[in-house]
Amino acid sequence: MYRDSSGRALTDYPRPSVAVDTAVLTVPADDPRLAVLLVRRAGEDRQEEWALPGSFLHEGESLADAVRRSLRQKAGLTPEGEPRQLHVFDEPHRDDRGWVLSVAHVAALPWRAVEPVVVARQGDVVVRPVDEIRGLLFDHDDIVERAADDMRTAYRERPDPDGLLDEPFTIRQLYGLHEAVVGRLRSVDTFRRAMLSKLEDTGQMSEGTVGKPAQLYLRRRT
Repeated sequence: MYRDSSGRALTDYPRPSVAVDTAVLTVPADDPRLAVLLVRRAGEDRQEEWALPGSFLHEGESLADAVRRSLRQKAGLTPEGEPRQLHVFDEPHRDDRGWVLSVAHVAALPWRAVEPVVVARQGDVVVRPVDEIRGLLFDHDDIVERAADDMRTAYRERPDPDGLLDEPFTIRQLYGLHEAVVGRLRSVDTFRRAMLSKLEDTGQMSEGTVGKPAQLYLRRRT
């Protein structure tokens, strides 16, 4: 059996429980502001309280698998791609049930992937604007704030890096999404100049829209 320099085995040290909590971020079509998905807590003492979807890590399970399981079981979501680790929240008294470390993750999903779940699980799953989040369980307010800051930083630098818009899209559609995520932007022309080098022109124009047809773009892959 392995022992460290003080003669202790690994089992001699107290060990915290490990949990995963995931901030699922989206932009609802009927309220274009950056929002987070919340689930109603199960259990006698927390029937009316809201939290991020999460779970304790099971034996032999990877963090990524725990995130996918918790999103499927708690929110009915099966997002594609690898969940992105955000931060480890390790304040010893963050959870009133005991010593629990939370490995927080963030997943930004298009509204078309989130809306069916909100409709199907009405009352148990909701989305709320991130800037209005107050009083979630544990330190989930802090997780939401950090997740929103992380996403906003990415959207200041690149055009829709999380793929919330279906391609192809117009500059004005991209501008509207970035305003929803980041907040008030400068003019559309200024935004266009900043983003054009990171987009690919399809050579096609928008159809069936009000006003003058506009050029359609794709996100540059390189």
